[in-house]
Amino acid sequence: MILVTGATGTIGSELVRQLAERGEKVRALTRDPARAASPAGVEVVRGDYHEPASVQAAMAGVLALFAVGVLGPGDADADAMLVSAARAAGVRRIVKLSAIGTGDPALGPVGNWHLEGERAVRESGLEWTVLRPSSFASNTLSWAADLRAGEAVPDMTGAGTQGVIDPRDVSEVAAEVLLAPGHAGLVHTLTGPELLTTADQAAALAEVLGRPVTTVDVPPGELRARLLRAGMPDTYAEGVLAGTAYVRRGGNAVVTDDVRRVLARAPRTYAQWALDHRAVFAGV
Repeated sequence: MILVTGATGTIGSELVRQLAERGEKVRALTRDPARAASPAGVEVVRGDYHEPASVQAAMAGVLALFAVGVLGPGDADADAMLVSAARAAGVRRIVKLSAIGTGDPALGPVGNWHLEGERAVRESGLEWTVLRPSSFASNTLSWAADLRAGEAVPDMTGAGTQGVIDPRDVSEVAAEVLLAPGHAGLVHTLTGPELLTTADQAAALAEVLGRPVTTVDVPPGELRARLLRAGMPDTYAEGVLAGTAYVRRGGNAVVTDDVRRVLARAPRTYAQWALDHRAVFAGV
């Protein structure tokens, strides 16, 4: 049995689907089982990190755990609770979803959000692997409304480049690491095959849509105001600002070969992802 936490999220939901397709026994943990559109045969259970007993119950009979623990700067204890519950239940393998740049002082406090969780996993005494994905291609889904309205899309990172990754590749790597030997004690930094700016991603979408896609620069002060107006807590807003500043300075200009090493194939390009999601942007 494999327990997938964060089972309705971007990575978790796709991971559940992929594991089910491979015939694995999967238990999907979510705070709201009614929202989980999981494949047939997947066991969906309720669990809330603020209710440890619910998580402990979900660990029964589990041999491998996909841990999506940290929710923000005040939730680092969630990973430690997951690890403790896993160890008590006899789980043998943990795969922790972290983030690229974790531990880099140049990223500021946001770079420490996953550190305690990674430490808990490393010190668990179990087989562990940490996944640190770069920026998700799916982050640009937030542009869909602007594009359908014929407006420019926001550029928060200027000339900064990132190894933008298709989240489906992250889920596929997670499935392989959960099931296959040879990944214990490793940190996989997962990126796409090329470095892209926001303008590069806009150009790829323009090619897919057959019409121009323009960008508009959003300076840090304006971005902070937008985030706060949207109701984002100040600490989270500061985290976003630190992250975008890090990218603007070139801190996330990283491409690795880890996806190819795990999957024995090249990662998907952003252009491939955009083509597969054309309908969302075109509004059809």
